[in-house]
Amino acid sequence: MCEPPLQGRLAGTRARRLDTIPKTKPKEAEMAHKDKKKKNKAKSDEAKLANGKVQANGKGYLNGSGKANGKDHPPTVAHAHGMEIPTMRIGKDCDYEKELSRLQIELVKLHEWVRHEKLKVVVLFEGRDAAGKGGAIKRMTETLNPRICKVVALGTPTEREKTQWYFQRYVPHLPAAGEMVLFDRSWYNRAGVERVMGFCTEAQYQEFMLTCPEFERMLVRSGIILIKYWFSVSDAEQERRFQDRMTDPTKRWKISPMDLESRKHWADYSRAKDDMFNHTDHKQAPWFVVNAEDKKAARLNVIRHFLSKIPYKDLTPEPMDLPPLVKAEYVRPPFQEQHHIPVVYR
Repeated sequence: MCEPPLQGRLAGTRARRLDTIPKTKPKEAEMAHKDKKKKNKAKSDEAKLANGKVQANGKGYLNGSGKANGKDHPPTVAHAHGMEIPTMRIGKDCDYEKELSRLQIELVKLHEWVRHEKLKVVVLFEGRDAAGKGGAIKRMTETLNPRICKVVALGTPTEREKTQWYFQRYVPHLPAAGEMVLFDRSWYNRAGVERVMGFCTEAQYQEFMLTCPEFERMLVRSGIILIKYWFSVSDAEQERRFQDRMTDPTKRWKISPMDLESRKHWADYSRAKDDMFNHTDHKQAPWFVVNAEDKKAARLNVIRHFLSKIPYKDLTPEPMDLPPLVKAEYVRPPFQEQHHIPVVYR
């Protein structure tokens, strides 16, 4: 039996497909089109948020103004798991100091849980100069026990350390059971400043990119909870913060000769960061990008995210009765025999 020509068969297939399309009324078609546009916009917004491109007035709102349907209320942002969570505007929907205090109480609960459960936690803070890493670390640790939560900020490697296995000088600072370690810059110096400023060879750089993911997987397999943050800031905001440091005597120490030299290499650092993400953003230890245009918002956001990454229970001890002070016979030495500092302020 002869088959119909190919062109005729295709035409018949198209006709059958058209017959299967349900007929819709013009109004229903218009509604369906609008719904589709809304869904596409939501996906676009979520993609922008994931890529760190959402930026409205420096506050990170998807809708900028925080108004919907003419009503002034906190906007929402897409959560990583598809949920929508409210975005609180500092100074309007929440007070910065009160919210920071609330989150710090939760940090105390978390670090007590880490101690009790003998967990091992490592948090890396990376990002541009003046991106706010130090300020975030300070707020995270100021209410915690320094014996449990330690901060590591290593300086320039010594001549001896330069001859060691690259990761060797970081290993002694890794946590034991019941400890948290926060690295203010870490082994990623090789992918950033060392790469851009020529402090390592091309072979050393390539070896780092190859072995770093395996090194981190090894840490995770050993039981370490590894969390990596990248603080992202625009060139305009970084410039404003540098100018502030130049005029403020209490902050001028933060500027090093290397910081001044790095100002010539903004694009080089950007490319180095992109390459670093491409090689080291893996499932066992992904990078989490922090929008650091607003310092206060960045601090609250990173603390809140960190708390969400480690399930914990409240082990706060129950209130106790303070026993009475036992006073015994005691004669204090003469006041004049002790060395006292001058009382300048009263």
